[in-house]
Amino acid sequence: MPVYNKLVRDKILEIIEADGLAYNARILESSELLKEVKAKMIEEAKEFHAADTAHESVEELADVLELVHTALSALGVTYEELETIREQKKAKRGGFEKAIYLIDVEDK
Repeated sequence: MPVYNKLVRDKILEIIEADGLAYNARILESSELLKEVKAKMIEEAKEFHAADTAHESVEELADVLELVHTALSALGVTYEELETIREQKKAKRGGFEKAIYLIDVEDK
């Protein structure tokens, strides 16, 4: 029996049941959710990193975005508030559109 011990999407248990399999699961306490979202986000970021095609990459980004929405809900922050913070950071430090890859910086 494989052991997962991780956050899964809401309909996974229905899919497991439809396959005629038994499982053990529980609902996370609100105090546990953010920790598990962070762990799942690392997992999904690694899958995005390993993706070979544009389609696979977009699929993994969709998972990351779903986790962003879940994290925001757990933190009591709206997506609009997040977007405002993103825009403020971009105005102050820039985005990533120029694809700048810093190699090194001279010591003073």
